[in-house]
Amino acid sequence: MKKITIAIDGFSSCGKSTMAKDLARRVGYVYVDTGAMYRSVTLFAMQHHLFREDGSIKEEELKSRMDEINISFKFNAETGKPDTYLNGELVEKEIRTMEVSNRVSPIAALPFVREAMVAQQQRMGKEKGIVMDGRDIGTVVFPDAELKVFVTASAEVRAQRRFDELKGKGMDADFNEILKNVQERDYIDSHREVAPLRKADDALELDNSHMTIEEQNVWLMKRFEERTK
Repeated sequence: MKKITIAIDGFSSCGKSTMAKDLARRVGYVYVDTGAMYRSVTLFAMQHHLFREDGSIKEEELKSRMDEINISFKFNAETGKPDTYLNGELVEKEIRTMEVSNRVSPIAALPFVREAMVAQQQRMGKEKGIVMDGRDIGTVVFPDAELKVFVTASAEVRAQRRFDELKGKGMDADFNEILKNVQERDYIDSHREVAPLRKADDALELDNSHMTIEEQNVWLMKRFEERTK
């Protein structure tokens, strides 16, 4: 069976990462969570006081420090999923907080940040046999990917999923705050100048608002089998 590149794009909190992780595990591919990469850059900026009090970013200072940011993924045998490491330190829990969620879209919109992350992502995918999810995988990172999927769901459904996820981890969560965050991120992601979120012309669209995780996994597995025959 030939190895392919799989690009899964879509809006925040629509289950892209869950789909991508499950498929990668089932077919023995490498999974890369590009959203975690931008969250890690955001965490680095927070740790090094690169946000001003008004929330704006010290862009020149961050740009000069991009070489200090190394992001990697290690498989966690206990969870069956990869964990995110920032400069060798496990940050999987830290990058999922609402504080990071509220700051990640402006960071991800910076051209020099995207350039650095896309270069890292393309290096990771050179050998194919990879599943990558994000906002611009099928349009910018891997425009020649053999399987492209664009995932969508209503903002309310996505906010509820995020709320349930945070509560499940024992973290504080406010539904209205999460819904506002989801809507703001949709706008920023879709309207940024560099690599805006959009469906690639040859991508398959999946609205999973009313699908179970197993139903979407079956759908995705069928598309994978069609592409690898």
